[in-house]
Amino acid sequence: MGLVYAEIEIINGSDLVLSKRNLIEKDEVRRMNINILVDTGSYYLCINETIQEQLGLPFIEKRKGQLADGRVVEYDVVGPVEIKFKNRRCNVDAMVLEGQNEPLLGAIPLEDMDVLVHPLRQELIVNPEHPYFAQMKLK
Repeated sequence: MGLVYAEIEIINGSDLVLSKRNLIEKDEVRRMNINILVDTGSYYLCINETIQEQLGLPFIEKRKGQLADGRVVEYDVVGPVEIKFKNRRCNVDAMVLEGQNEPLLGAIPLEDMDVLVHPLRQELIVNPEHPYFAQMKLK
């Protein structure tokens, strides 16, 4: 199987809360669409420094992560981040990769959104056993 990418929307979760409380306008909520590598070998949402800066995601903590080559590296964790894919959404924190490294969509958000990697079509899909998973919307 080759590489699988998905088009997702990522949103500053703190901005969503402020908007819900009418402290900022809906159009002030920082959000962006990105084409992200679906990586079932990663646990977390991993974004790069540019995405973190553009969304204005605040630092939460430092956390260690193990790379594919076995090295253990310490990363900043930021958030909260809301992820949207088709009719799914979830809220997670994100590990920040240095520079312009490719963002990764890991197993935790994949499971939370109940989405699957379709190996034949090489794409991310909504779980066909639960196609109408309810998506919550802030008003």
